[in-house]
Amino acid sequence: MTMEHSNWLSGTLVYLSAAVLAVPVARKLGLGSIIGYLVAGIAIGPWGLRLVTDPQDMLHFAEFGVVLMLFLVGLELEPRRLWALRKPIFGWGTAQLAGSAALIVAIALAFGVPWQLSLVVSLGLALSSTAIGLGVLNERNLMSTSGGQSLLSVALLQDIAAIPILALVPLLAVTAADAPHDGNGWLAAGKALGMIFAIVLGGRLLLRPALRWIARSATPEIFTAAALLLVVATASLMQAVGLSMALGAFLAGVLLAESEYRRELETDIEPFKGLLLGLFFIAVGMSVDFAVVIARPGLIAAIVVGFLLAKALVLWGMARTMPLPAPERPVFIILLAQGGEFGFVVFQSAQQAGVIDAPTSSLLVAAVAVSMLLTPLMLVAADRWWIPRLTRATRNTLPELNEPQDAPVIIAGFGRYGQVVGRMLNANGIDVTVLEHDADQVETLRRFGMKAFYGDATRLDLLRTAGADKARIIVLAIDDVEQSLKAADVVRQNFPQLTVVARARNVTHYYGLRQRGVTLIERETLDSALMSARSVLELMGFERHQARNLALRFRRHTIDLLEEMTPHQGDQNKLIAVAKKGRQQLEQQWAKERAEAGARHKRAGWHTDSQHPEPVTGESARD
Repeated sequence: MTMEHSNWLSGTLVYLSAAVLAVPVARKLGLGSIIGYLVAGIAIGPWGLRLVTDPQDMLHFAEFGVVLMLFLVGLELEPRRLWALRKPIFGWGTAQLAGSAALIVAIALAFGVPWQLSLVVSLGLALSSTAIGLGVLNERNLMSTSGGQSLLSVALLQDIAAIPILALVPLLAVTAADAPHDGNGWLAAGKALGMIFAIVLGGRLLLRPALRWIARSATPEIFTAAALLLVVATASLMQAVGLSMALGAFLAGVLLAESEYRRELETDIEPFKGLLLGLFFIAVGMSVDFAVVIARPGLIAAIVVGFLLAKALVLWGMARTMPLPAPERPVFIILLAQGGEFGFVVFQSAQQAGVIDAPTSSLLVAAVAVSMLLTPLMLVAADRWWIPRLTRATRNTLPELNEPQDAPVIIAGFGRYGQVVGRMLNANGIDVTVLEHDADQVETLRRFGMKAFYGDATRLDLLRTAGADKARIIVLAIDDVEQSLKAADVVRQNFPQLTVVARARNVTHYYGLRQRGVTLIERETLDSALMSARSVLELMGFERHQARNLALRFRRHTIDLLEEMTPHQGDQNKLIAVAKKGRQQLEQQWAKERAEAGARHKRAGWHTDSQHPEPVTGESARD
């Protein structure tokens, strides 16, 4: 084995070991996976155990994880949906970038910094980390929320802004000799725009036919290779004209968002994206130059705090104007207030052009890296102190029941289950009183014109105000199992005339409701699962009425079996024995019916190609 191979193998071992050790610990502590990767990078980098001494090569390689992430984000945005986002992208995105840059320029000029340097610094610090921002959104499943879409819009504008920013930097050179006034910067911008047009046009005309041709080879690994080639090619084309590789990958994803290969591409690329994105965060942690931080800690702290506060002020004003729910604003502000990886590129370009010197560039790069390290910690702090306060404040502004209601039906919990019940009753002219404990859900329902009140259905006073002493029925559709059981206790103890119709999330929830005397219980997934089972039976050759009757009988058998098992809660062995016995009895009964039906067909001289003769008689169908 050569020395290069040995170094590569040992480096791979170090990176993977650091990730495997640090990330689970960070998640266990509630810090999230990103801070785990960053800490792992610091630990193995030049200022930790020195297992890796040159993080820049890994940073350039791992940046491909950001590229793959933007490609997958593009796959989720059809062109018409992206077109619908044009106003947030160019409106709110421009407001963030221009507003943050203007405020930072003003602060720098107030401290006597030359205007050329102030402008470059402000543009670099106004940018945010797309990798951390979208990574956090994915980790928290917030991409589809209004805050997630707003953050994505601003991030896309920042990637697009790479074109004029990189074209502007050489024009700001301090000396005339370094300042190219021959229009090369604007020529580069023209080339960049031409490349975007070429990628869009070529993607429309060539991508789908090429993928269709590759898919016909019926070789999965070649399709995976083609997916990676597509991303690498578009990223390389954008890099060739000085643009963000991630922006090119995003465009490629958008062009394929409506194709029949969208899900296949997502499945093939997802594992590479996760691993490379983790390596990117490790490389960022390794790249922090703690020598600069140690040499001038006060100045670094001032820069970090200064630009974080300046950007947060702009973002706070935007968040109050944008249609963002209050609890989503902290994540939006924190993720866009940090510095970004593209700031490294801006400062390096400015150093090469002579706008800033090497020590200043190192200082700014260190400040950006420190802000990226602080971001996950700020999110943890926001989760514990800021967001709960905003949530409570939002709840206080929601309409809570303060006047007695007289609807015959009360629905406690108006999520995906309760809404179906409520819509069915309203469509049939039956009034309902809706109680929902999720403030965001109440706000959303009222935007859609649905009347819902914020309140906890376990509170006796609230139930009285909702009319529980006069109503006929209460529907318990609460998501949380413990809250549902607690509400059932309050209702059974204080409103015995109320008939309780309950939703059970699982078997344990079902048993808990039965122990409280509730008899009208529906397991939320039972009927949908049986409908799928009916479809499978029909595809396997069963007649439609035959599949329907079998599903009805299985439903009755399942409910009867649950009733038989209910008294044995706490006796695991007895539960298992009853379940096994019930399953065996059903299988034996249906096997006997199939055999009898087959014998009848044979005696009658019927010929059938079906392997599943009718096992259901009229009598069993009525069961």
